[in-house]
Amino acid sequence: MNKDEILKACFDLVHKKIEEVNMAIQTANHSLVEEDKSSAGDKYETGREMIQQDLNRYEQQLKVLTQDLDLLQRIQSQEIRTDAVGLGSLVKTDKSIFFLACSIGVVPVGKNTIYCISLVSPIGQVLQGKKEGVNFAFNGVEHQILSLS
Repeated sequence: MNKDEILKACFDLVHKKIEEVNMAIQTANHSLVEEDKSSAGDKYETGREMIQQDLNRYEQQLKVLTQDLDLLQRIQSQEIRTDAVGLGSLVKTDKSIFFLACSIGVVPVGKNTIYCISLVSPIGQVLQGKKEGVNFAFNGVEHQILSLS
């Protein structure tokens, strides 16, 4: 398992999520049209408002996912320094494997579970700047950085 495999898995996951959100947007838009055809009065306004709230939430999710995609592309195209944890670092500890990119959560790569986290997440902030061999604690669990790439 290397960083390229992890990046590919992250890209695949973000693309899948974007596809799901786009489908949800289409469904909500279709529901909005149907609501226009079939309702009147207060019930109509309530139904439209609920659908509009869903659409707003989906649009926000799409915006975040697009930002995640942009960040992954930036990581893919740059040289990452590996002497200290930073954006694009792959951190293997005695307990977990972390990839510092965007907060998309658990990404399975082969038989490994990778935690894709952002630098602004609580654990990302703890890891930032740490070097190989360093111990750190997060949520009461002691970790040791075994390797950094």
